[in-house]
Amino acid sequence: MKKIYLDNAATTPLSEEVIDAMVDVMKLNYGNPSSTHSFGQEAKTLIEGVRREIADDLKVQPGEIIFTSCGTESNNLIIKSSVNFLGVERIITSPMEHKCVAESVRDMKNRKGVEVVYLRPDNKGDLSMDDLESALKSSEKKTLVTLMHANNETGNIYDIRTIGTLCRQYGALFHSDTVQTMAHLPLDFSAIPIDFASCSAHKFHGPKGSGFAFIRKTSRLKALISGGAQERELRAGTENVTGIAGLGKAMKLCMEHMDEYTARIQQIKDYAIAQLTEKIPGIRFNGHSAEKNKSLYTLLSLLLPFKDPLIGLKLDMKGVAVSQGSACSSGAAQPSMVMMMILSDEEMERCTPVRVSFSHFTTREDIDILVNALVEIQAAEK
Repeated sequence: MKKIYLDNAATTPLSEEVIDAMVDVMKLNYGNPSSTHSFGQEAKTLIEGVRREIADDLKVQPGEIIFTSCGTESNNLIIKSSVNFLGVERIITSPMEHKCVAESVRDMKNRKGVEVVYLRPDNKGDLSMDDLESALKSSEKKTLVTLMHANNETGNIYDIRTIGTLCRQYGALFHSDTVQTMAHLPLDFSAIPIDFASCSAHKFHGPKGSGFAFIRKTSRLKALISGGAQERELRAGTENVTGIAGLGKAMKLCMEHMDEYTARIQQIKDYAIAQLTEKIPGIRFNGHSAEKNKSLYTLLSLLLPFKDPLIGLKLDMKGVAVSQGSACSSGAAQPSMVMMMILSDEEMERCTPVRVSFSHFTTREDIDILVNALVEIQAAEK
């Protein structure tokens, strides 16, 4: 049985070029970057080279790129340090955020007494900029706004430039979880009024366990992990040199081939929409998932016209890997918060949400196998 991988929003397969780059580093650059001898300084030079390349891509200063283990760590660092060290007393966010953001915010509310304001999405998953402005106006407390760039379940893209402009206008700090968009969409942080952002390499064919936080120097954020002076004293601990090299190589490849990858994956997504619409009458697409320029080209959120809580397992048994929600909560028995916010009670009772996500390795044959599997499952339900 041929196995089909359509869960790239959870993680992507490593590119061969990335694997080769990491193997070379493991063989040749094994020194500790904090050591003063040549072995250590060679590893340090490699890290700083990757840092400069990422900074150039994002149009920021190298010192504003802080290597971490993943997006979750980056989001925790930014949110919790903003409260602990920058005097943030109030956080504006939404129920659409990734679990690591939601839990970090909840932790600061419970442990530090931070006021939390939730912007309620409409049934498409959109957030009102008028609501955001009203929330920003309504208090003089030091405020952090944390709103993602693209939703990891619906693919909806949010206007972080407008959000950042409003935050600057009202003196609020702005953090965006950019894990789903980093290296997939062009990002220019010299033009976007943003203070903090996050990245995970495994979302764009890099290794798990490597990511970074963008931290604007003027923010004066401080470390949560103390110890040595690594990462501009914002993240103590010996750097993951191999992971950073893999992250750098993966990001470089994606930036160099972004137009090519975007066009190829968008064609696959368009084909999937056409085939699913034709073969499964009554299927719908959540949020703006099926609309170009309003959603990520890498992700398609389905609402199947039948109820089957075991759909993920049944597809897996047919060799097709998809997700029923965020990878961090897909094992939960209850529906995700995102789906509960945008779907009606009737839709939740009668339909089944499924997330399908693509990479430049995805083929039309993969889509055909997915569609045929869904048709078979639907027929068995009747």
